Parts: sequence; C-alpha cells; structure tokens
Amino acid sequence: MRSTGTVRTPPRDAQAPGLAALAGLIADETRATCLLALLDGRAWTAGELARHAGVAASTLSEHLGRLVAGGLLAEERQGRHRYVRLADERVAQLVEDLAAQAGPVPARAPRTLREASAGSAMARGRTCYDHLAGRLGIAVTDALTARGLLRQDTGFALTDAGLRWFEDAGIGLDRRGRRPLARACLDWTERRPHLAGAAGAALCRHALDAGWCVRVGTTRAVRLTPAGRQALSALLGVGTAALG
Repeated sequence: MRSTGTVRTPPRDAQAPGLAALAGLIADETRATCLLALLDGRAWTAGELARHAGVAASTLSEHLGRLVAGGLLAEERQGRHRYVRLADERVAQLVEDLAAQAGPVPARAPRTLREASAGSAMARGRTCYDHLAGRLGIAVTDALTARGLLRQDTGFALTDAGLRWFEDAGIGLDRRGRRPLARACLDWTERRPHLAGAAGAALCRHALDAGWCVRVGTTRAVRLTPAGRQALSALLGVGTAALG
C-alpha cells in the first residue's frame, strides 16, 4: 500500500534570515573596505570614505545607507557633512574577527614606496577600533602576561596585580556596563590574540593622550614615540626588539 503520510519539513532556525542578511551586508568589497577603514574608531565623512574606497560619492552613499540600516554603522550630520562610524565595539570585534579568519593578504610586491611604508606601519602598530594591535599590541599583551598582570590560560582576565598596575600607572578603567574588562582579539597580521575590552581601550586611550603613540596620517597606523618606548620599558619591561 502507498503511504499517504506527508513529509514534514523541519522548522527553520529563526535566526537564519538575520544571519544571512548580516552576511550579505558585509559580502561586498566596497562595504568591507569601509568597515575596515572605520576600525580606526573615528568618524569619517562620506566623501573621505568614497575616496578611500575609490568609488563615486553617489555609489558610496547607497552602500552607507545599507550599512546604517543594517545596524553596522551609526550616522550623524553636522552642517552639510555626513559622518559615519562603527555602531559599537561589538561591530568592531565582528569585523576584526572576520578579517583574521579570512587569512593574510596574498603576498605581492608593493606598487609604490608609499604603499610599502603604509603596510609596514600598520604591521608595526595600529588601532583596532579602540585598542592597540599589530606588533605593538602583541608586545604589550605579552608583557602584561609575562608579569602576571594578565591571564590567558582560561580566556583573557586581569589579575589583582593587573588591576593595581592600571591604577598605579594612572590608567582609569571603566568598569561600568556590560563590556568585558579584558577580551582576546585575534590580530589579523600577527595571527595571535591581543588585549581588547575595557582594559585594552583604556590603555590605548592613555597611550595616545600621554603621547606614547601618535597616529600616522589618516590611517589606523600608530607610531611609538621615544617617550612611549621609555614608558613601556619602565612600566612593562618591553624591549626595543619586541616593538619592531
């Protein structure tokens, strides 16, 4: 006898449409370029992003509209200028993690001296949204760990000594809200985790405010100053060789 029963379709996961929509937002090279540029933690004008991405302003405006509507970017207007920034730290974490998972960029010879210098500067030190990354970020993270100020064995966590170190160094920690105090962020050039979270943000902010680091042009790259080298050596024992 033929079976008269109907084949039941398994229920779809309720999160699947949202995940697909999010992936679709990022799965465009122009939009991905904008998201990576905004990892510097600053607000950019639409015109600046259009020039950076190498597309017409009208084209970029359409892409920004989709990213804002999708909750990845926040927008504000001042006069005739339209500024956008990453919506929050969670979006920055998502972009950086995806960039790290995508793997290193295939090696090719730099086309210009300026391009070679920019790539080298980014690898030496840069901001990842609001914390330090590159060899500088890794060196600081390794030094904190070696001195027992940061634990990595069960996920990133500041020790009691680490909390005192931040206080003694005059680096205020914002422990309000739901943001983790310390979090591992996979560095896409070094392929190792560096310090993120509230502690990473506080350390980066202090480094810039105290003149330990200065930004390099309009990129995410940062350059360690002589004062910064002296401070990191005195406070954490970071040697010149580790800072590349």
